[in-house]
Amino acid sequence: MDIDLDNIARAAETVDPVFRGTPQYVDEQLCAALGRRVTVKVETVNPLRSFKGRGADFMGLTLPPERPVVCASAGNFGQAVAYVGRHRGFPVQVFVSQSAVPDKVRRMRSLGAAVTEVPGDFTAAKDAAREHAQRHGAIFVEDGRDVAITEGAGSIAVELLRAGTFDAAVVPVGDGALITGMARWLKEHSPHTRVIGVCAEGAPAVARAWAGRPVADTPTDTIADGIAVRVPVPAAVPRLRALVDDMVLVPDDAIREAMALARATLGLVLEPAGAIGLAAIAVADIPGETIATVLTGGNV
Repeated sequence: MDIDLDNIARAAETVDPVFRGTPQYVDEQLCAALGRRVTVKVETVNPLRSFKGRGADFMGLTLPPERPVVCASAGNFGQAVAYVGRHRGFPVQVFVSQSAVPDKVRRMRSLGAAVTEVPGDFTAAKDAAREHAQRHGAIFVEDGRDVAITEGAGSIAVELLRAGTFDAAVVPVGDGALITGMARWLKEHSPHTRVIGVCAEGAPAVARAWAGRPVADTPTDTIADGIAVRVPVPAAVPRLRALVDDMVLVPDDAIREAMALARATLGLVLEPAGAIGLAAIAVADIPGETIATVLTGGNV
């Protein structure tokens, strides 16, 4: 397994403190609504309003200063790379789809990134970013592929287990860095915890790849733009298959209800991808009495 436990432990100590030590707690109103004891890990209270800063910052430690970095993003990863680039001294160019959430694009630019909008969806943006990096000698970084990003995201599991173990960890799945980083740590330090990934029904490609089903070019149709993956990251698929116990699909209506539930019980505004773990607990058959989930983003 190429995800290194020592690196995850190191990330939990060295990632920019603004992203570490995020709140994790049990809210009784939320538990009553879900009929379960649920610990939430809140990754929205930082300058990026998402968990992406952990992986981007840990990756940034491995990059040479001043050399240009190029990535593609649906929104949150681009913000994270831009933030880290400004902090660590390398220029960042982000490629996005023309249909990307405008507020996320504005935030990328406000953090110092050059943003290029391209026709098509996120996969088209990624293809354009890769080609641009090759043509200009820049470093192309890809969420879900680069192992340092995965290890940085895995630091969330290190913090979660400080509160004790859980029967299940329910984790949103986009390109796979978060769930595989967390699962690597959980399988070593809490082997009885089932790791359950959640995708939107309108973006099932990663769940299909995890199940070993062929994935050619799966269209997406979901409000959860942050995890609307059409083509899975090839490097992430074997990690997912080795580490994730189950994958569930959740409809958009359940995601909307989960967003409303988070606002009513936790006082938190979550974007659709950030609330999908709660949606899965509400509507899917998640086993166990004690469950943890990560509220991954609040960039609505």
